[in-house]
Amino acid sequence: MGKIKIRLFPDGTVQMETEGIKGKRCADYAKVLERLADVKIDKLQTTSEYYEQEIIQQQDIQRLKDGN
Repeated sequence: MGKIKIRLFPDGTVQMETEGIKGKRCADYAKVLERLADVKIDKLQTTSEYYEQEIIQQQDIQRLKDGN
């Protein structure tokens, strides 16, 4: 399971860091934060996880189908 770390600075800057979220999916979380916090993303700094392929387990697929 992935983690999202959000830091709020006194100058109003918001910093988000993901851990354990592989592939371009982390950018989707950044877009959600952008909408929720009503902020604009100035830059997206990627890590090696961004370039890794996410592996979805069969049980995860079944959960998605079941809605649980």
